[in-house]
Formats: sequence, structure tokens, C-alpha cells
Amino acid sequence: MSASLNITSATVDPALLDLPWVLPLEDWPSENIASLPKGISRHLVRFANLSGYVIAVKETTLDMAKGEYEMLRTLQRLDIPCVDPVAVITGRQSADGDDLLPVLITRHLRFSLPYRALFSQQLRPDTATRLVDALAVLLVRLHIAGFFWGDVSLSNTLFRRDAGAFAAYLVDAETGKLYEGGLSNGQRENDLEIARVNIAGELMDLSAGGRTDEELDPVAVSNGIVDAYRSLWRELTGTEQFASNERYRINERVQRLNALGFDIEELAIKTDASGSQVRIQPKVVDAGHHQRRLIRLTGLDTGENQARRLLNDLDSYRATTGKQDDDEEVVAHEWLIRVFEPVVRAIPRELRGKLEPAEVFHQLLEHRWMLSQTEQRDVPLAEALTSYINTVLRHRRDEATMINPPTGALTSAIDIVDDDDGDWRDRV
Repeated sequence: MSASLNITSATVDPALLDLPWVLPLEDWPSENIASLPKGISRHLVRFANLSGYVIAVKETTLDMAKGEYEMLRTLQRLDIPCVDPVAVITGRQSADGDDLLPVLITRHLRFSLPYRALFSQQLRPDTATRLVDALAVLLVRLHIAGFFWGDVSLSNTLFRRDAGAFAAYLVDAETGKLYEGGLSNGQRENDLEIARVNIAGELMDLSAGGRTDEELDPVAVSNGIVDAYRSLWRELTGTEQFASNERYRINERVQRLNALGFDIEELAIKTDASGSQVRIQPKVVDAGHHQRRLIRLTGLDTGENQARRLLNDLDSYRATTGKQDDDEEVVAHEWLIRVFEPVVRAIPRELRGKLEPAEVFHQLLEHRWMLSQTEQRDVPLAEALTSYINTVLRHRRDEATMINPPTGALTSAIDIVDDDDGDWRDRV
């Protein structure tokens, strides 16, 4: 190992020193490489195993490595969905004393996949649309934070399943820049046009290779990000005017934003000179409304749509057990130990790598609803769970083996809760 090797990291993992930094990344031996699907990148990227998790190692220039590392750390502090920066390594030299490129190391996001790996044979139009919608939400969040991406694309994004939709995470930030004063309309439109062109090109590439459904129109799908972005941007930042006797519309605006998964930290409310007209505009908008409520009530850390679905089931549990007037946190704890955790523990050990627990629970609820519709009866949860495991879950691709190591706070099965009131299957 080169004596001049330099590691820049908030917390250095000593196992980093065991990786073959004296070799160019393309020459790393197979025992150091983690076989994971990856997107298209202008730089050479390899996945490696490190202390029970997976890291992505990217060879790049010194300035780009340091700049992207700091930018990702800043985005994390702003609560923007992005990969976790681990370290920058410089001073690499080969055994012959030749200088090697610096590397940026990020932690791979568990249960996430590049868009090319989200379909097995052909990309369907509805799947492509959901990916683009997820990217539009990410882009809006970035722009609200004052971040100009400069290279918006499906390839620079990772996607995680989120209760029938997808959640998008920024992977490549080397072209990005953060503006404290926010972005101009021209900067936002520039990013949006980059996204539209890049997405069209990526989908055309898949189509040329026969990897998309014949009905998929790459241009129409790529244009969809423009519509989705502008609709969400208007809802989050637009000014609304109404008569002073319609002040209930303030609460309606807040509720619409909450339904989209956003919290409002501040509202600007102005009246005209006569007091007959009121204007409102959200000033600071933050995403993750349902996530934060679910964490507060249960400690479960999930995707936003998953959180919404789990909260709906919690509310249903409160109604069916007649506990609408009881303390919300007490009922949430009861739901957690009597409904959610028993379901997760009931998944056979060999199948627990298929999907993360919150997604399994969401899909189980969907499966139960479909069974009830088909059989025209209220199918018990235990019966639906057996059917779901045998007819759905066993046949899914194992996504956790593709992205195996832990990468942060995720919900998982726990075996420490004892239920002394009998079999939970008799009560749900």
C-alpha cells in the first residue's frame, strides 16, 4: 500500500485499508467485487464489500471527488434523498509507483435499484411513468432546497419500491451546485429540459434494444416529467387567492400538501386593503409528512407512500377496535405488536430478503383486498398472509441478495415482543 494514501471521511472504517488501492479499479480481483446491478456512468464504478455492507467506488478527478463528497454531505443535512458519502481516497499509487486516480466512496442504498434493473424482460409504460413521477418529486425537492442538478437522468438516480410507487434517490451530484438564494425560473427550466432530453434518450436506448413494451412512447413518457414537475411545483409554492369569508381554504391547502407528503413550516398570509381578499403562499415546504408521523408513533422508518399505507391500516385498526378516542401513541404501539410485527415474523426466514418489511406489509394488504373482492367476503389477514407468501412472495426476485448489506435505519423483524393474549391470527 502506498505510504501517501490519504483518506478523507467523517468516520473512517479501518477495513478501507484492506482494499487493493494499489490496483486500478478495473483490475480489482473478483473477491473484492460485489456483484450488483448498476446504471450507466461516465466514470468507472465498482461495488465492493466492506464490513458487512456494500460501497460504490468511483474513480474520478481530485476536485470532483472532494466536491461531490461535500455536496452529498450537505444534501444529507438538508434531508434530501441521496446516497451516503463514505470517503474520498487520494494519493493512490500502483506497485510500480505510478499515480492512480482518486476515488469517491458512497454507501450503496439497500433495496434500491437502477432503473434498468427494475424490470425483468420489458419496461411497461406504467412502470416508466411511475419512475418519471418519482424523479419529478425528487427534482422538486432539490429545487426547493436551491440545488441545481445539471445532469438529471434516470441513470443518475436509484429507485426504491414505495407502496406501489417508487421513491427516487440522487446518486451522482458531481455537476450539482447549491444556491443559498434559491434557483431562478431559468435554472429550474434548464434542469427540467435536461431531464426531459436525457430520459427520452435513455428510454429510446432501451427501446432500440427491444427492452420496452411496444406501446411505450419514450418522448411521451419523458414529457411527463415536465407536467408532473410543474403540477407539484405549483401546489407546493404557488400563491392562492380567495375571499376573506373562505378562510377554511387555508386548512384545505395545508391538507392537500400533507396528502402529497409535505409539511409546511411557514405560511405567508396577506389581506388586501379592504380585507375582502386573502392571499396565501407556502414559504418553506418539507417532504416526509407521513414518514415523520409513522416514526413518531411506531419507530418504523419507511418510504413516504409506505408510511401513508401503514398509517391508513393503523387508522382502520383504531376504528375496528373502537379505540378512536384512545391515546394515538398507545393504540399505535398496540397495532405494532399485534398486527405489523407478527406479520413480519411470520415471513419464512428464507424469504425475508425478497422485499423490505414495510413493502411486504403493503403488498399483503393489497393481496388481502384482491382476495376479498374475488371471493366476495372479508378474508382474514392470516389467510391472506398464507396465500400471499405461497402465491406471490415466493416467486419474487430476491432484491436483498442483490443489495444485501444494511445501509442505515430500516424496519426489520424483531422477536422480543411477547403477546400473552393468544394467537394474533384470531383477532385480525
